[in-house]
Amino acid sequence: MRVIAGEFRSRKLASVPGLAVRPTPDRLRESLFSILMPVIEGAVFVDAYAGSGSVGIEALSRGAKRCVFIERSSAALEVLRANLVSLGAQARVNVIRGKAAQVLGAYAADIVFLDPPYTDPDEYGAAMGVVRARMVIAQHAAKQVLEDRYGVYERYRLVKQGDNTLSFYRPLHSAGAEEDVVDE
Repeated sequence: MRVIAGEFRSRKLASVPGLAVRPTPDRLRESLFSILMPVIEGAVFVDAYAGSGSVGIEALSRGAKRCVFIERSSAALEVLRANLVSLGAQARVNVIRGKAAQVLGAYAADIVFLDPPYTDPDEYGAAMGVVRARMVIAQHAAKQVLEDRYGVYERYRLVKQGDNTLSFYRPLHSAGAEEDVVDE
């Protein structure tokens, strides 16, 4: 696994051993950050269910001013912290150990990325119920259908790539484009 672009471009990241953590594929991260390019600079980014931290680290590399990583696995946290140290990025992050749905509400952010275990689909609704952000992106299995609306958040864009899908949500009061569905 590597950082795709920006300040840490081409730097290798350690992965969590075993199958308990499913890293976001490079190609999907590249698509995600191509979409986020106009809004990532100076943003506060939350990487919930962070695993090794590849998505949040990519956000920092591409100009996010701060990243909050939330992870409950001690093995994943060890790898995440080692990745941050290897990049010298510790001053721009908060690393929180805990269940994302229980701690997310304490952190206001510009962008929140949710990637709970695909085997625990109830985590999407639990996290969306407490999140405070201008944009929420949920990564999920392509065959898994998420709600069009969670509380005050409505889906406005869907990006499908192989076995993965990214659902983009914004608060209901946000004006903007019609729903986009993109297969890549």
